[in-house]
Amino acid sequence: MSLGENIKNLRIANGLTQEAVAKRLGISTQAVYKYEQGIVTNIPLNKIEILADMFHVQPAELMGWDSGLISVDEMTKYGFRRVETKKIPLLGEIACGEPRYADEDRSSYVEVGTDIHADFCLRAKGDSMINARIYDGDIVFVRSQNAVNNGEIAVVIIGDEATLKRVYYYTDKELLILKPENPKFEDIIYTGNELEQVKILGKAIAFQADVI
Repeated sequence: MSLGENIKNLRIANGLTQEAVAKRLGISTQAVYKYEQGIVTNIPLNKIEILADMFHVQPAELMGWDSGLISVDEMTKYGFRRVETKKIPLLGEIACGEPRYADEDRSSYVEVGTDIHADFCLRAKGDSMINARIYDGDIVFVRSQNAVNNGEIAVVIIGDEATLKRVYYYTDKELLILKPENPKFEDIIYTGNELEQVKILGKAIAFQADVI
């Protein structure tokens, strides 16, 4: 039986939904579907460990190896590599399009490698940043800071709403341009007193997308 079939069968046997598994792994429900269908087979070792713990089996048993007694360390001999991870708070959705409310619910987290030096992350919604390879549903990791260099992508708060755009600020002209990465969308421009309602929340430093 394949790894994907094992994941599906064990999930069902434990009375878990794909949504519950996705939340525990810090990935999308679509990604869990791809695991179960065998579309994605190079599942990170840390995810294998979490799945095995959820399903109350040994990692080797989940992988479909006969004995079920192979240790996690021994699994590296088969080409699996342990990935050191940490949890980043997921604050909700941010619009890649029109500004949209940024949910401050910190009850969810995304597990990432320790090389991602971010303070929080947001789920992108919309298609205004596709030319920067940020698509609807991608997780964008953000380092908190109140200013960015021209041309950098930032999370920008406008009143009580948030958006993800490339930022250009010209101090001498009191001019702020929020530029999308999709020609279908127009620049968002603020000048003079309008700048008082705009605040940079942080710089986008990385994103995470599902394997297609």
